[in-house]
Amino acid sequence: MEAAGTEHALAFDLNLLRVFLLVAETGSVTQAASRLYLTQPAVSAALRRLTRALGAPLFTRAGRGVVLTARGRKLFGDVRPHLHALLDAARSSGDFEPQTSTRSVRVGLADQTESWLLGPLLRALLEEAPHMTLLVVPVQFRSVAEALASSRVDMAVTVADELPADVRRKRLFMGTFVCLFDPRHARLGTRPTREAYLAADHVVVSYNADARGIVEDSLGVRRRVRLSLPSFEGIGGVVAGSALVATVPLMTARAIVALRPELRTAPVPLPLGSAPTELLWRDATHDDPALAFVRAAIARAAKVATA
Repeated sequence: MEAAGTEHALAFDLNLLRVFLLVAETGSVTQAASRLYLTQPAVSAALRRLTRALGAPLFTRAGRGVVLTARGRKLFGDVRPHLHALLDAARSSGDFEPQTSTRSVRVGLADQTESWLLGPLLRALLEEAPHMTLLVVPVQFRSVAEALASSRVDMAVTVADELPADVRRKRLFMGTFVCLFDPRHARLGTRPTREAYLAADHVVVSYNADARGIVEDSLGVRRRVRLSLPSFEGIGGVVAGSALVATVPLMTARAIVALRPELRTAPVPLPLGSAPTELLWRDATHDDPALAFVRAAIARAAKVATA
């Protein structure tokens, strides 16, 4: 009996668990089939195979969709953090040739990072690994730990606080903040005073959909916030042609000014300090040669961008 069980375990298809996770996450066999590029009957057949293998029902009908049973919820919690790493390990041959690799790599990027990192990174990958695919996933300091733990991303570039012990960190550079403004409308000058800065109208980026930005959160200083945005993507467009002042990372400001040369930057007249922008990845993927290659490309791209 033990030998039969061992043989069954060795023959178990990990892709059944991938199907299971997508159905559980979407609550729909149809949606999961679409994301997997499979037919609905194929997904249903995979779920039946998994149910027979485990000897317990995993889903029950709920309206037009499905919900997990108690056994399904337990399996979901046990499997989700580990499946992507297992599938990558199962697919890996141990050899990696950048010029011929067709690997897809999931990279988590904070929105303020995309503007300056993606250009040099993509140029390097197109030259050295022309058939690889980069899948960019939005992360920020509050969500990066979960994104790494769940294998939603293979690595991430962002500012981060406390992280689990199994996350490795490589400092790319120390980031500082600057004022970004349109000198035709905002009279800050090249070295604004604290009084002039606080007297200005401000636009902030808030992941909490409130009027608190880095200044309020770090220093407890209140500004006249007239606009709150959910990301740095639209900052340049709203600052240009207005009297609004944005306090943004230096690297983000450089990328914006490169596209909008009418804008200017100036030091922030408050003691904001600096924070490291880091490359983050899990111990479990450290020795994956494809991921190591992309991590090295990110480090080189960051060095070029910050030079």
